[in-house]
Amino acid sequence: MKSISFALLFPIGILLSTSSCNKNKCADCHYDKAGAEIEIGEKCGDEMENLEANGYTDSTGTYVVHCGH
Repeated sequence: MKSISFALLFPIGILLSTSSCNKNKCADCHYDKAGAEIEIGEKCGDEMENLEANGYTDSTGTYVVHCGH
């Protein structure tokens, strides 16, 4: 019985630990403005996801952000 429960819990534990690591993933980010690539530095986790989803806004508009691509 113990070997069956271990066989079920081990893969679940691996899955949970790897999915939590992706939340803290970091990458260099940039956006394109007037044909130039503007670096905005390394962003991590939720901040990176929010930038990619919502873009970067400055006084001239909102731009699509690319991280780690």
